[in-house]
Amino acid sequence: MWRSAGKAAWHFITLPEEVADEIEFRFGHAGGFGSVPVRPTIGTSTWETSVFPDTKRGSYLLPVKGDVRRKEGVGEGDVVTLRLDVTAD
Repeated sequence: MWRSAGKAAWHFITLPEEVADEIEFRFGHAGGFGSVPVRPTIGTSTWETSVFPDTKRGSYLLPVKGDVRRKEGVGEGDVVTLRLDVTAD
């Protein structure tokens, strides 16, 4: 998990390349800004969001909400195991 620069301090997980390739192959860029709707789970926390393509990293980025980070005790620099269900049609 990494934190973006700036005041907003968004935290993201960069998806492994093989996962990103599978999402792009099966679902393309479904929504605005190339986003794909997903339902991620970290520990006992599940929420609805989207992953966003990041051409700089050649992958998709998963934003991780502050309440999820606090509840699951994860933060910047942590390696996170998650389940990711794509909810695009």
